Order: sequence, then structure tokens, then C-alpha cells
Amino acid sequence: MAARWVQKRRWAGAGERVLWAALLLLPLAEGTGQAEGGGDAAPVAPHRRFEYKYSFKGPHLVQGDGAVPFWVHTGNAIPSADQIRITPSLKSQRGSVWTKSKSIFEYWEIEVTFRVTGRGRVGADGLAVWFTEEQGLEGPVFGAADNWNGVGVFFDSFDNDAKKNNPAVVIVGNNGKLHYDHQNDGSTQALASCQRDFRNKPYPVRAKITYYQKTLTVLINNGFTPDKEDYEFCAKIESMVLPPQGYFGISAATGGLADDHDVLSFLTFQLTEPGKEAPPPDAEIPEKDKEKYQEQFEHFQQELDKKKEEFQKEHPDMEGHPTEDLYETVSDRELRQIFEGQNRIHLEIKQLNRQLNMILDEQRRYVSSLTDEISKRSTGVPGQVSQQGIDIFVKTQEEVLKQVGEMKNSIGEALKLVSGIQHAGSVGGVYETTQHFNDIKDHLHVVKRDIEHLVQRNVPSNEKPKCPELPQFPSCLSTTHFFVFVAVQTLLFIGYIMYRSQQEAAAKKFF
Repeated sequence: MAARWVQKRRWAGAGERVLWAALLLLPLAEGTGQAEGGGDAAPVAPHRRFEYKYSFKGPHLVQGDGAVPFWVHTGNAIPSADQIRITPSLKSQRGSVWTKSKSIFEYWEIEVTFRVTGRGRVGADGLAVWFTEEQGLEGPVFGAADNWNGVGVFFDSFDNDAKKNNPAVVIVGNNGKLHYDHQNDGSTQALASCQRDFRNKPYPVRAKITYYQKTLTVLINNGFTPDKEDYEFCAKIESMVLPPQGYFGISAATGGLADDHDVLSFLTFQLTEPGKEAPPPDAEIPEKDKEKYQEQFEHFQQELDKKKEEFQKEHPDMEGHPTEDLYETVSDRELRQIFEGQNRIHLEIKQLNRQLNMILDEQRRYVSSLTDEISKRSTGVPGQVSQQGIDIFVKTQEEVLKQVGEMKNSIGEALKLVSGIQHAGSVGGVYETTQHFNDIKDHLHVVKRDIEHLVQRNVPSNEKPKCPELPQFPSCLSTTHFFVFVAVQTLLFIGYIMYRSQQEAAAKKFF
């Protein structure tokens, strides 16, 4: 293996180790000591920028033609709305997905979320995450090409060398001249590895692969918990040199045994050292593409100017009237909706006020009629109704009138608020009347109960056997009067309940 891929067993200086020691929350090995020329420095995290052109994630992962934006898929890979099935659980399948363009940033971090599921107790062959100088669209190494220049992180689920060390995560580097030792699971070429069982887990497995300051670190989330940040250390390779530009990819393959290899997301982040500026977005576009896009833009601009001139010639009366006035802005639409809603509330409160006035007049009329009737009958037929019951009834009616008057005043105040205030808080008066509505409901129940008691209790129960028979003329509170009064009160109460339900529904729609 070339010297550039030989793993150097030495500890890096503080500038390289402090950052990852803090990230991995692992104690440094004994004998590390201080960096040359000074003590430990405070860890400084790199600047992290999401790169959408080198990423994919569901839902709506694929376009209408089945392609993944900025990615190309080959072999048996099947993109869907929320994931990419690199290989189905069939024998001898291969598939892969690769970015269409090379990355232009030196340091990066990728987060891969995947599932490897199958019915067998042993799976095959496995899945690989790539960063290579060229696309390895098809080949024998987990569905990708051999002799790659870059690095591959292999999730190997089949034990080819019968050492019972699989499933495992193996990191293999290549300078473009080495053939992968598949029979030995790459153990002779592995720069680092760790044993992790990633098959048939209750939650998706996550891998975070970071290349920063010539150090490659691999963290694994084993899929036992839904916590997305529950990573554990797998491997770390220092003094590793990778191509400055390359393609990201992920591939999988099956052999005599088979698993479903599903990738749910592949997120790429550019890492920039503190103090350095990230390259501008237009630097990612090749010079030829820039010139082509500029020519297309100029062409479209000329066509637009021609269309404007033709429209002005065909419609001279529209000259001087900007077309923007024909459309409603977002702020104008919101203001219009607010004013329309307040106008509706204003009208509804007005209608409620009129109905309350009608209820108040009707109630006063009933009270005056009952008072006159009681005063007439009480002198002619003594003992017909006890004076205490009459007083209770009159007091109850007076309380009802008082509550209706208070409710009318509250509605009037709410009407003034809606008319004078032009913001959403003005509708608060509508909800303040809810308590008055509940009060009048309770008092109507009290009136009904008192009337029933008056009918049933003309005289004390212990004197009923001694009472003479009542004369055959209408009493001060006849059965007909009672039922008419109860019917009117019931209709008014039902009407009030229906109106209150409509008001609450209208208020909910407005908010």
C-alpha cells in the first residue's frame, strides 16, 4: 500500500486532537502530553454549512421522472418518495447512487441514515459509503468499482473469512492501484474497523463520517433508540490525505444471501476552519456552465423586453398604470381579512343587541302582567298562593331583569370596542359576555324551578287534607298561564343557545 495511506501511529498536536476529544467525549490515551510549543488550547468548532447539491432526504425525494435531484442512480437502485432502496432482498443484486458533480470543499461531514433488514439470521453482502475522485458506478466492491482513489466506509454484514467478526464497519483507503481483498473482508487493507450489528434494528441506523484537518472520524448510532444524536465512537484515522475534490456515493450488493438496503437520507456539510472564509456559492459552478447560464439569462431578458414592448403597443390605454396595482400584496390581503372579520363581528353584535332588547321588553311585560294578576287575585282569594312564594317569584323576576340589563350593557360596550379599535384585541368584548350568558341561563332555570314550586306548594303539605275544594274559576296562576310562560321561556332559551353556538363558531373561524 502506498505510503500516503499508511496509518501513522502517533498523536497529533493540540490543534488536531483537542477538537475531536471534545466531540467524542472520550479521554485521551495515556502518554499524549501537551502539544509542542504550548499547553492545550480551547476547542474551536469548524464552520458548518449544509450542501444541498450533495444531499438527499425524503419526503418528495424523487422528481416526476424518477430521478433524484443532483444525484444519479445505477444498477438495481430504486428511488422512492421517502428513501432509496439501493438493493432489494434478492440474490446477486447491485446498486448505487452518486453525486453528479464533484465537491470543491476540502473538509466535510456526512450523516447517513439507513436500514439493513432481512429475514435471515445472516445477511449479505453489505453497504458502503464513498468519497472518491471518480464515480464508481458499478463494480465488485459492494456494488461499486474497484481501484478507487479515495476512501470507503464498508458496513459488511457477511463473514467471508470465517473469523466471526461480522457485522462490522471497515474503513479502507485506496490510491487507485489496489484491489479490494474481498475474501478477507478487507482486513489486510483496513485502516480502522469496529464491530457493530446494524441489521434489523428497531430504528434507523445513523453514521456520521467527518473528515477535518486530515483526520477521518466515524461515529455510529446503533438504532436501538429514537435519539438521533446518540452516537458512539467507532474509528478514527489521523494524517489521512484524501483527494481535494471528489464524488460522494453510497452502494450496496447482495450475494447468495440477501437483505434490503434502504437509505433514508444522505446529508453533506462543508467544514471550514475558523478564520477562513467559505467559497462563494458561484464557485461551485464550472466556468463553462457560468457562461452558458449568462447567455440564457440575457436571451430571456431580451425576450421579456420584446414582450413588454408588444404589450404596450397593443394596449396603449394601460400605459402609465403599473401592473403591480392589479394584484394584492400579502399585507393588503391580511388587512382586508382583518377588517372583514371585524365587520362581521360588528354586525353580529348588533343583531345580538337587538335580540336582547326584545328579550328584555318581553320579560318586563311578563313581570308586569304577573304582578297585576297577583295583586288582583290576592285580595279576592286569600290563601290561594302564599305571600312568601309571591315575594320569591317577584324577586327572581327582578334579578332576571337586572341580569338582562347588565348583559345589554356588556353587549353595548363590546359594540363600542369593535367599532373603535382596529386590531384583533377588540374582539375580546365578545368573549366577556359569555359569563353573562351563563348567568341568564342559570336564572332561567331558577325561574322555572320557582314556578314549579309555586304550583305544587299552594299551601303547606300538612294542611292539605284540611283545605276546602278550590272554586271553579281561574286561579291567580292557572295551568294555562303556567304552560304558556314555560313555553315562551323555553323558546327564548333555545334561541339563545343556537345564537351562542353560531357566535362561537364564527369567532373560531376568524381566529
